[in-house]
Amino acid sequence: MMDVKTNETLRATALGIIQEELHQASKLIDVVDDNFVSICRAICECKGKVIISGIGKSGHIGKKIAATFASTGTPSFFVHLAEALHGDLGMVESSDMVIFISNSGEAHEFKVMSPLLTQKSVTSIAITQNLNSFLANQCSYRLSTAVDKEACPLGLAPSSSTVNTLILGDAIALTVMTMKGFNHHDFALSHPAGALGNSLLLTLDRLLGDKQKQAFCRADTKIVDAIELMCQTGLGLIAIVSDHKVIGVFTDGDLRRAIHQHHDLMSPISDVMTPCFKHSFSDQLCSKTLRFMTTHSISAIPVVDRESETFLGVININTIHQAGVC
Repeated sequence: MMDVKTNETLRATALGIIQEELHQASKLIDVVDDNFVSICRAICECKGKVIISGIGKSGHIGKKIAATFASTGTPSFFVHLAEALHGDLGMVESSDMVIFISNSGEAHEFKVMSPLLTQKSVTSIAITQNLNSFLANQCSYRLSTAVDKEACPLGLAPSSSTVNTLILGDAIALTVMTMKGFNHHDFALSHPAGALGNSLLLTLDRLLGDKQKQAFCRADTKIVDAIELMCQTGLGLIAIVSDHKVIGVFTDGDLRRAIHQHHDLMSPISDVMTPCFKHSFSDQLCSKTLRFMTTHSISAIPVVDRESETFLGVININTIHQAGVC
């Protein structure tokens, strides 16, 4: 039968679990010593792949750590400990490094696998609570999770141990990332899809379709014809071009002012264009252009070639947003 408790009791239980996990995690500060630095240096110098292996809950944490390594400049993948003993060990080469994750460090699989890695001269690291375990004694390096109590009220379910392992994995992977000089551009190359990749990689020239390229006219174009072109392109701005270079812009605001001032719509667009304007370069990141436009309260902007300054098209904020940049 379910033990029904009051809301206050349940909140106290949850807070106790969180407090215990935070307490256990705080012990990791003492783990970051010269041994930790040596492990990071060894990983940074690894010529092959960093292979993470574990079983049970440790395996789940290992998958995340492997993903963090892989996305921050260190080739890595996860191998389930049991699968490694049934063929996947063949993926491990002498130039690789293996990180074993185990709370007890006494799983039978380690006793089978460790001698095989020794034969291959593979460097190994143990992340474990038990630094006197079989695994810890067999590995080239060992790192303590610093946990002496699980946050689980029964003291059984892996909780503090998995949290600390995850924190250690992040600390190692991101420290190695820093050592390798892995930067924003490198990160974007590993995450090219979605908003993240677009914000870090997408340049304006990728957004210049036919509509954007056609949003221009000559200085002697009649205002009425410029208005029609503005309606067709729907970007809120057309560029006034002479000798392939922008000499002015005509915006929705310019149109309203022209009508309000009763300008003859058959007169040339040069009479009502704005000669002073902001522009952007085609090789500039969309995210940077978006910030620039937002700062200057601009909804559309002409795009030019950086070297020749020739007109290439018009971009508005809506086009950038539709590309997934925000």
